[in-house]
Amino acid sequence: MWLITYDPDEFLRALRARGRSAGLAGAAAVAVLLAGAAQVQGQAAEIHDEGYLTPPPEVAEVVTAPRHENVNLTNLSPNGQVFLNTLSAGLTQLEDLATPFKRLGGLAMDLNAQRSRGLSTGGNIGVEFISWDDGSRVTVDAPAGSRISGTRWSPDGNQLAFTANFANESHLFVTDVASGETRQLTTTPLLATRVSTVEWSGDGQHVFAVVRPPNQGAPPQDPAAPVSPLIRVTSSDENRLRTYPSLLRDPHEQDLLEYYTTGQLVRINVNGGSEEPVGEPAMIENVSASPGGEHLRMRTTQRPFSYIVPVGNFGDVDEIWDLEGTSLVELERRDVRDGSDSANDDDENGEPEKRSITWRPDGQGLSFLQREPEADRDEGDEEEEREGRNDRADRVMQWLPPFDDESIEVVYESDTEIRSVRYSDDAQVLFLTERNGDTERLYAVFLDDPEEQHTIYEQDTDDWYDNPGSLMSTSNELGASVVRMSPDREHVYLSGTEYFEDPLEEAPRPFVDRVEIRTGETERVFRSAEDMYEQVTAVLDDDLSQLMVRRQAPTTIPDSWLLDVASGDMTRMTENVDHTPDITNARREYLDVTRPDGVTFRVRVTLPQDYQEGQRLPAMLWFYPREYPDQEAYDNSNRTFNKNSFNSVGVRSMETLLRRGYAVIHNDHPIIGSPDSWNNNWTVDLRANLQTVIDEVDARGWIDRRRLGLGGHSYGGFGTINAMVQTPLFRAGIAGAPNSNRLLTPLGFQRERRELWEARETYIEMSPFLWAERLTGALLIYHGEDDQNVGTFPDNSWRLIHGLNGLGKTAALYMYPYEGHGQQAEQTLLDMWARWVAWLDHYVKDADITEPVQPVVVEEQEADGQDR
Repeated sequence: MWLITYDPDEFLRALRARGRSAGLAGAAAVAVLLAGAAQVQGQAAEIHDEGYLTPPPEVAEVVTAPRHENVNLTNLSPNGQVFLNTLSAGLTQLEDLATPFKRLGGLAMDLNAQRSRGLSTGGNIGVEFISWDDGSRVTVDAPAGSRISGTRWSPDGNQLAFTANFANESHLFVTDVASGETRQLTTTPLLATRVSTVEWSGDGQHVFAVVRPPNQGAPPQDPAAPVSPLIRVTSSDENRLRTYPSLLRDPHEQDLLEYYTTGQLVRINVNGGSEEPVGEPAMIENVSASPGGEHLRMRTTQRPFSYIVPVGNFGDVDEIWDLEGTSLVELERRDVRDGSDSANDDDENGEPEKRSITWRPDGQGLSFLQREPEADRDEGDEEEEREGRNDRADRVMQWLPPFDDESIEVVYESDTEIRSVRYSDDAQVLFLTERNGDTERLYAVFLDDPEEQHTIYEQDTDDWYDNPGSLMSTSNELGASVVRMSPDREHVYLSGTEYFEDPLEEAPRPFVDRVEIRTGETERVFRSAEDMYEQVTAVLDDDLSQLMVRRQAPTTIPDSWLLDVASGDMTRMTENVDHTPDITNARREYLDVTRPDGVTFRVRVTLPQDYQEGQRLPAMLWFYPREYPDQEAYDNSNRTFNKNSFNSVGVRSMETLLRRGYAVIHNDHPIIGSPDSWNNNWTVDLRANLQTVIDEVDARGWIDRRRLGLGGHSYGGFGTINAMVQTPLFRAGIAGAPNSNRLLTPLGFQRERRELWEARETYIEMSPFLWAERLTGALLIYHGEDDQNVGTFPDNSWRLIHGLNGLGKTAALYMYPYEGHGQQAEQTLLDMWARWVAWLDHYVKDADITEPVQPVVVEEQEADGQDR
């Protein structure tokens, strides 16, 4: 056992000094300098020390790079004049993440400010309006003491509404786009626990928002003592539910949920005026204003609540309200969706189902699809009834106020089932999709000549590469989404992406086609370059003569460019910065490797920019298992691979380890099996995949197979622990937010739909917790203490580290307060990387590979600082 006597600060400085050299030679030289106890003790500090640590500078630089300052011009105002760019504050800070909150039925709420937790932990510090014509900018700072969220253009694009989130409340503001002048609209604080965005009326004169109700009173008080035990009783239904987190516990939490989600809908005149209440307070889930602004589609939560499913599964009602809050019609009423099979989609009056109910873009009521009523049939003639359903005409319907049975009209009728309908800006041209067998057809109908169908495309749905694109949209003067048509109303535009049989040879190429409606004649307006990935992010005029295009390549960071379609001239509009050019320009090799059973899959190997041929590097493999029924299904999953996409680096990118002298391997990990028994081959495929990857990359001379680490997040973390109990291939592993015991997800997980009791052996074999005595190598586990992902409760990691400690295995757990399934706070991310780097350097890169891994032990010291 080591007897540690050292100055921690001195060794941390030495460790960071070593980290400044990414090359192996530099690392080796410093390794000699820090030989023996000093090196182990330096890494021990970052493995054992409490507090939030900082990784070596070259790693910290990747995490804290100001990526948020880069600009992408995508959010164009409805009038086509300016782009909205939100100004971020950068990485979330731990103090913001620590803002007190409570979870009720799966909702995370800042109870003090009465809003969703995410509005208290994030947001923007301002917005700016960027003219594409002259590049001028109007910057609007967030109101003092607030962060901005929920931005919404007015229908004419001259104003922008947003929510300003202050420490204790949220308010609605509106900004004049031309001047940047900003005004507060609400006097009553918003209730932003469910509805956190604003709705505009079509004329741009009013907004609708949900505020705290009048006479809200104090929230229900916690009882001094429990008023009941927690009671859960099974039902006669088979409720096949996932392991949902943070469900309601008791009647008091039910009352809290109702209190904090009951709000008052108000209408506000943006030119000045009081908050006009609409209806009575309700548990409002969603508000959708009609384009005309005279009616509202409201979805509200209804009691009774449930203890076994989250709020999103609670019963609710979908209605149309007038401006007095009177319910004119009930569109849908749903009971609690608790996993039972008792749902009934039939209309309560036995009428054919109303499908795809939406507001018409011309402000004239609702649109929906509906089959014609069934003809009377003899009782018991069920087979004829089933066959007859597809013989009935399908219809596009219009439902006008007051939305009663007498105000429904047939707009268009087809002998074939209509899958979708979209409208022109005045709703006088319909664009419909139908499918007959494997053929999908998009056609237009001018309502002044409804007998004529104008085919825009026919697509063989079995031919994945036969991609005609989809209709481009715009907004009309009422702010409703409509099909984009040429000024002469004779053409529409299809945007899509061409894919090719071998994506490693030919990259995907986005395109835009102009289609003459009446003839189907097609003209290509835009096609991405062969050696760049170019996407149209905005159309700047009605005839598509000018486009905003986002361009990128593997070593070219995405920027926005103004394209003159006629001349082909492009003008660069943004100057984004690549903050990690050494990683961007690293050497990347794409390999197809084949397992002994013949399954072939893709591997990407990334080597440092200064890699010298013949060097065998320590390597880190990062993976995520996915299930496929066969080789073809796996191959199909790679059809969208884009070799021209930018080699972006994020705050958790494993390629950061290139700066520490590692090779980084991202390998696909196909689990092949029948859908009714996906995971029967889990262990066999796990071993075969990893062994095949290592053998292939080792054969090319790029890695030292004696110095390998493995890692993954979520299901990848689960796979990592499995690999370390099922194989002896890795000296170290990093498992993020993992499940380790499938017995805790007894009703299915991932794509496994069998219950534990149907596939007992598979569940047991796939649970590394039950085989922990086989663990080889050093396992680092990290987890967010507030992980709300289904199936990855933090208790998995607490129980696993407890067991590994009892078994004398080499492991560590870093549990991060306030973090969820993915880590956000800057302090968390920096600490995480400090631990990762120390762990991998100690157990992989700098390890004595002739010795088995052993825990790093730091002797406790006396209170006076003397060694014991």
